[in-house]
Amino acid sequence: MNKAIKYRVYPTTEQSVMFAKTFGCCRKVYNLMLSDKIDSYKATGKFPTVTPAKYKDDYPYLREVDSLALANKQMDLQKAFRNTFSRSRKKKNGFPKFKSAKHSRKSYTTNNQHGTVAIIDNKYIKLPKIGKVKAVIHRIPDSDWIVKSATVSQESDGKYYISVLFEFDNAINLYVADKTNAIGLDYASNGLYVDSNGNVGTNHKYYRESHDKLAKVQRKLSRMQGSKKYEVKSNNYIKQLRKVNKIHRHIANQRLDNLHKISTKIANSYDVVCVESLNMRSMANHGFGNGKATLDNGYGMFLSMLEYKLSDRNKYLIKVDKWFPSSQICHCCGTIHPEMKDLDIRKMVCDCGLTMNRDQNAAINILREGLRLLTEVA
Repeated sequence: MNKAIKYRVYPTTEQSVMFAKTFGCCRKVYNLMLSDKIDSYKATGKFPTVTPAKYKDDYPYLREVDSLALANKQMDLQKAFRNTFSRSRKKKNGFPKFKSAKHSRKSYTTNNQHGTVAIIDNKYIKLPKIGKVKAVIHRIPDSDWIVKSATVSQESDGKYYISVLFEFDNAINLYVADKTNAIGLDYASNGLYVDSNGNVGTNHKYYRESHDKLAKVQRKLSRMQGSKKYEVKSNNYIKQLRKVNKIHRHIANQRLDNLHKISTKIANSYDVVCVESLNMRSMANHGFGNGKATLDNGYGMFLSMLEYKLSDRNKYLIKVDKWFPSSQICHCCGTIHPEMKDLDIRKMVCDCGLTMNRDQNAAINILREGLRLLTEVA
């Protein structure tokens, strides 16, 4: 079993320069290999196999960085081509594109070869060509965990992180889940979710809470030299851009922290969690009118967290089909109410006497359907 732990690191000036060189060389190699593949296909009708070693004579600075980082870029390109031409590809997988120096993510991956990647004295992370990088080791891996690789990344606010991938034997979890200890969750744009007990997930809207502060610094950024297209970016523009990125990163960190706390609490409290398999990308479209609220919730990340945390505890996450009419069914008598398709109707009122919040009623129906599916599988 593999598990990655992401550590915050504080490189020296020389190490930061080396990281920047490695980011640039990885992007350069990727673009060179992609260009050669395209040119060869135009000439011969076939995509050749190219390696980073081909370019080291013409571009000597490629020898200064970690060779495994360049090799991993070759594997990334091969994977991109497989995703493009495989029969089981998704519609969104298009032809590989060239990496932009301005917009591409700053990261690279290196592999551990006989201790080239290691955690030292619970204070440093050792990397090839970089040496020991000061790190905050907030979680110490077990002694039998084997380091496989490390991914170095720089976020938009300038902070550096290293994600270390460990391999270990999956211990047998003997915990037997109690299938009666279950809960249903219905997505709610205002509150993340409403559960079958009527509880709301969270009252925080971190983007909207920081909207005024963000608008102020963005307004100041728009008046500086470099904000217009093809205009040379001044030093003050770059400094102000870092302030904007810092606020965006703070909002993302707040959201992640909150989602981790909520998902951990649910995973510890319940053995079966039933949810809907929603397409959050579609729900964030302008047609629904609540795109910002949907993206601010982070419900997709929340479900991913629930999935792996419940799996680690030998518990169940049951996904109910998104076309299941959970909001239209009265959970008391089973009557279907087509008028509940109108999202402006916030209460389920049934002839049997039920009057309830539509989201809680939907969560109860999701819980029942999820338990039914779990029984069929078992």
